[in-house]
Amino acid sequence: MKIGIPIFLTVVVLLTIAMVFTSGWERPPLATEQTGYRGTGMAQIRNPRVVEAVRAMNTMPKPVTAVPSEGTSAASTYKNVQVLGDLDAGEFNRLMIAITDWVSPEQGCAYCHDPDDYASDDPYTHKVARNMLAMTRHINTEWKQHVGDTGVTCYTCHRGRPVPADIWFTDTSHGKAYSGRKAGQNAPAATVGSTSLPGEPFTAFLSQPSDGSNRANEIRVQSSSPLPDGNPHHIMRTEWTYGLMMHVSQSLGVNCTYCHNSRSFFEWDGSTPMRTAAWNGIRMVRDLNGNFLTPLTEVFPQLRLGPSGDAPKLNCATCHQGVNKPLLGVSMLKDYPALGIRRQTSRPPYTPR
Repeated sequence: MKIGIPIFLTVVVLLTIAMVFTSGWERPPLATEQTGYRGTGMAQIRNPRVVEAVRAMNTMPKPVTAVPSEGTSAASTYKNVQVLGDLDAGEFNRLMIAITDWVSPEQGCAYCHDPDDYASDDPYTHKVARNMLAMTRHINTEWKQHVGDTGVTCYTCHRGRPVPADIWFTDTSHGKAYSGRKAGQNAPAATVGSTSLPGEPFTAFLSQPSDGSNRANEIRVQSSSPLPDGNPHHIMRTEWTYGLMMHVSQSLGVNCTYCHNSRSFFEWDGSTPMRTAAWNGIRMVRDLNGNFLTPLTEVFPQLRLGPSGDAPKLNCATCHQGVNKPLLGVSMLKDYPALGIRRQTSRPPYTPR
């Protein structure tokens, strides 16, 4: 008995130290929010202290003061306005001020413009910004099934940085090693919770297929038929799927049952409406990477490209940044409705040149 008590106390002390000084431990109290039918274990567990910290990280800048109409369009007032030319010149300038605050508050207008010739396309960032504005309008008009009427602005991703915090390039770490080709195994990455799963499922699931469809990138853990010709899926695709789900969970700050039915993750019956929103969001990301970011490969300088020479691309974390609704669901679009105007051109609305 005398030996047992010191051992017990030692274990308690060690566990307490581990809880305080290692990741993955959270002290109570924690809040639980039921998101599914009772008894299914579909609930979100939140730490109130973390929630407050996240809330502080998702504050928005004050909108730029509205300006009176100048009565002339931006296209007729300024040169080389290819995306926002339909705006009144006054509103165009107001939006430019806001974008500077959202994207390059330290660099100012010169981050995208030649100070001696604002119409010049010489700064590569001028072409990139034009494509990003076209992409923003595209999201707000063509992907309402994901962003709804809340919409997005440049600030949704940039948060005062010229380059968003969460971007990705094609992974090159799965090449040959001393033990042969690793196939992405045992290379822990933050995107998949530092697990042994393949660390980069984005190329498989968040890139636009070469045929332009979404069918080629079906996300599925199990085959729908036991027969070889019945929609078979290899084990690596299963691992990619789990890796992608880890990424989605981390990006939104939720667990798996935020979207999935806890009794059968495969079945849609009993899943929450958020699963449909996520389904559309994944396909939206493919569209944006394939039609707006990948075409910028020839525009970006070498220093902005990935190890394999590909352009930076976005994923779920680029917008969400740890919360289930970017900026906690508060819309900035109501203050800048020009970013939600449908542009009557063929897709994509702008091709860099």
